[in-house]
Amino acid sequence: MNLTPRLALLMTLPPLLWAGNAVVGRLMADSVPPLTLNLLRWLLTALILLPFAWRALRPVSALRERWGYLFAVGLLGVGAFNSLQYLALVTSSPINVTLVASSLPVWMLAVGALAYGVRPTRRQVLGALLGLVGVALVIGRGSWQTLLAVRFVPGDLLILVAIIGWAFYSWLLARPPAHMQGANRPPWDWAGFLLVQTLFGLVAASFFTAGEQAMGAAPIQWSWGVVAALLYVSLGASIAAYRCWGLGVAEGGPALAAFFNNLTPLFAALLSTLVLGEAPQPYHAIAFVLIVGGIAVSLQRPS
Repeated sequence: MNLTPRLALLMTLPPLLWAGNAVVGRLMADSVPPLTLNLLRWLLTALILLPFAWRALRPVSALRERWGYLFAVGLLGVGAFNSLQYLALVTSSPINVTLVASSLPVWMLAVGALAYGVRPTRRQVLGALLGLVGVALVIGRGSWQTLLAVRFVPGDLLILVAIIGWAFYSWLLARPPAHMQGANRPPWDWAGFLLVQTLFGLVAASFFTAGEQAMGAAPIQWSWGVVAALLYVSLGASIAAYRCWGLGVAEGGPALAAFFNNLTPLFAALLSTLVLGEAPQPYHAIAFVLIVGGIAVSLQRPS
């Protein structure tokens, strides 16, 4: 596989935008209940997409015949993943959450092997290990003693469940059923397909939010900061990131995309330090080299 500049950009933008989403989710934890934040995010995303993609909703029969697949990708990619991420950020930090999420290459390779019969190569396994070492440097702030002292919280388990679901979501995009391939696939462009995913995902997100409210969630503390956050997570972390991720997975495959996802904790660390006014440290550069090295190793073919 040749990693072109276009493919590299497509696969780098989502980790950057999702790292910002993790930071924003942490900042909004005291202003918007997490499951409500996810619902508002995707409601706004649907409203933004609707004027451009409403034709994807007709004929209704095309949706009804594929409802199982569409509900699965909507649940995994829109409803469950983001709900669990925002819920995780209530008790965990953006860096911790993205660290746990960096196990994605492992789960992506496992799902590919178990569900699709795609066996990982030795180079892919080595690349995954290099990436995890780089991520460990970030969370340990360059010190193994600090890394060993890290204590994981319930939020870390929630994001682990979410990232396993995301692995299945990515493989469903790359290996859709027959009714979503070739001439059998409805003539949806990327915006139409994302709108359909979003609407099906909103069904699950609505149930999650209803449960949250029934359990006595605090009211939303509206401010211009909350409005700005919603615009970012809808336009940046949803529409732009999902478009790039879908293109990247289609062109480079789920396994390669998973290696690029390891950039997320690095970006999260950099964004977090910027928010706190701290300068990046040398270990960030070392982690970057290891993560990119993992990507490079996974791309190489045996001689």
